[in-house]
Amino acid sequence: MAKKGSLSITSENIFPVIKKWLYSDHDIFYRELISNGSDAITKLKKLELMGEYERPEDLEYKIQVSVNPNDKTIKITDNGLGMTEDEIDKYINQIAFSGVQDFMEKYKDKANEDQIIGHFGLGFYSAFMVSDKVSIDSLSYQKDAKPVHWESEGGIDFEMEEGDKAEVGTTITLYLNEDSTEFCNEYRAREVIEKYCAFMPVDIFLDNETAEPQYETIEKDELTDKDTVVETVIEPARTEEKEKEDGTKETVEIEPSREKYKINKRPVALNDTNPLWNKHPNECSEEDYKSFYRKVFRDYKEPLFWIHLNMDYPFNLKGILYFPKINMEYDSLEGTIKLYNSQVFIADNIKEVIPEFLMLLKGIIDCPDLPLNVSRSALQNDGFVKKISDYITKKVADKLSGMCKTDRENYEKYWDDIAPFIKFGYIKDEKFAEKMGDFILYKNLEGKYLTLQDCLDENKEKHENTIFYVTNEKEQSQYINMFKEEGIDAVIMPAAIDSPFISHVEQKKEGLKFLRIDTDLNAAFKEEVKEDDEEFKKTSEELTEYFKKALNNDKLDIKVEKMKNAGVASMITISEDTRRMQDMMKMYSMGGMDMGMFGGTGETLVLNANHPLVQYVLGHKEDANTSKICEQLYDLASLSHGPLAPERMTAFVSRSNEIMMIMAGEKTESEKAE
Repeated sequence: MAKKGSLSITSENIFPVIKKWLYSDHDIFYRELISNGSDAITKLKKLELMGEYERPEDLEYKIQVSVNPNDKTIKITDNGLGMTEDEIDKYINQIAFSGVQDFMEKYKDKANEDQIIGHFGLGFYSAFMVSDKVSIDSLSYQKDAKPVHWESEGGIDFEMEEGDKAEVGTTITLYLNEDSTEFCNEYRAREVIEKYCAFMPVDIFLDNETAEPQYETIEKDELTDKDTVVETVIEPARTEEKEKEDGTKETVEIEPSREKYKINKRPVALNDTNPLWNKHPNECSEEDYKSFYRKVFRDYKEPLFWIHLNMDYPFNLKGILYFPKINMEYDSLEGTIKLYNSQVFIADNIKEVIPEFLMLLKGIIDCPDLPLNVSRSALQNDGFVKKISDYITKKVADKLSGMCKTDRENYEKYWDDIAPFIKFGYIKDEKFAEKMGDFILYKNLEGKYLTLQDCLDENKEKHENTIFYVTNEKEQSQYINMFKEEGIDAVIMPAAIDSPFISHVEQKKEGLKFLRIDTDLNAAFKEEVKEDDEEFKKTSEELTEYFKKALNNDKLDIKVEKMKNAGVASMITISEDTRRMQDMMKMYSMGGMDMGMFGGTGETLVLNANHPLVQYVLGHKEDANTSKICEQLYDLASLSHGPLAPERMTAFVSRSNEIMMIMAGEKTESEKAE
């Protein structure tokens, strides 16, 4: 039976090359080898069902991982099919090695972003990424099969001979190289196995061969045939003293003595072989979904709601998508979608498979039909993958639109949390936008949630096809008050995504226009001025000229209006087009560019000709302190619009002090100098 041979068909050892490619993913050997063991068990189960294999009565299918930090070894044992000498020669020496060559060819000359997703395909030979030497001990389920021992150093030459394995199955032993000894640490091994194999369909157990034995104590009636009794423990009876009728005391037994057993600690599987996503939604309680979310994502804020995906045709796809509760101020908007293949973890957030806007969610998608040994670029152009993406998009849109129709109260309650996700999806995915356009909500100044059509219908008489919006309720409070006084509504849109979102809505809804409430002075806020009112024209010209001179700013746009609200002396408006350009520049980190390159800042100073201060300026243009009033009116208008630049704020505070001193009858510093 003894046999020796060479695996390498060239003089070059390909494993250092593979190690370099997969430097950050050395731990995948655990996934590959445990997956092989799981496959071997699954195949044996099928043979058992077909009557071609009779399982021993006491045998339970499992995978055992044993680490030994002293010897720097890892053993991975399954009780699956096992292999004969011929099968090892075929599957290990020929096919598996051929597979690793194919793997190398796929990676050859690939850029990092175009690598094979999940690095599937390396299989058994992933062991050589972390090992100097690998051995296989296997016994086939076939009648009269002989055990086989195979070993190879460096993955180049091998030796194969008759072995001594007594149970059906396979043990792979890895003799780790010096760079990879971390993987025989029990806690590191547990971490990696739970990462890749937390939901594999076969029980996986881990033990440390160098650890001290651990024990537990059980009740007598809990003992099973599988337990190893170390010691019988007699727990004494519990007694207490009671007083008799004659006044004497006696000891009474209130609980008899009990026999317990100290046994070797029962092993606990690292994985859940029947994850929640494999169950029918009717079998899952609300608490099941919440506890699964906490366990998988380690997020102890409860999710808002979830979608259970379950599809068998035309492809097999299952999963659960959670809508997390996000604190917009502190939490990242990036979620985690874990992609699985037959309950084996592939990778997080594979954007070629999962619609980009879903990356804001948290969830698991398991698709056994997904092509794995292909590059990311191939996935992008794969029609099957596109169908998967479209199906997920449809299910999410159906869930949200259905909630809006049948459970509007909860939909509104969740809206502020789910709005960024829905708006991002509206921008990024045409089909999602078509399905969700009528179910996007807008919160108005009274806190009421409206659809787009509601907004247009409610304001049809006052401003047809125009929706006013607010981005900052505190900074724009002056404008909000003016709108409320005139009974004009606006919607609140404070998020960064709202600017590109409303642009997309305008593109899809012909004639619709979104305007921020400080864009221009609405006709409802102004008194009508006749075109031939020469006196008002003269007043406007004089005020404009004087303010430009006082502010030392010839380029500033100034407009004089007769406003109904006599309490507002001045205000700033900015054209909608300019503001959106500014928002775009901020989004693309171009904030340092001069808006003058695009035709000015778009800022207009509006003066209220009905306000006493503006009238005072007009009548006291020769007074020494009138220019200070002009500067103050400009800064106050700007402050109502947003914070001032540091230098301008310093000047504003200094000027405010001077004005108060003048009011108090004191001389200012400049007057003292004179």
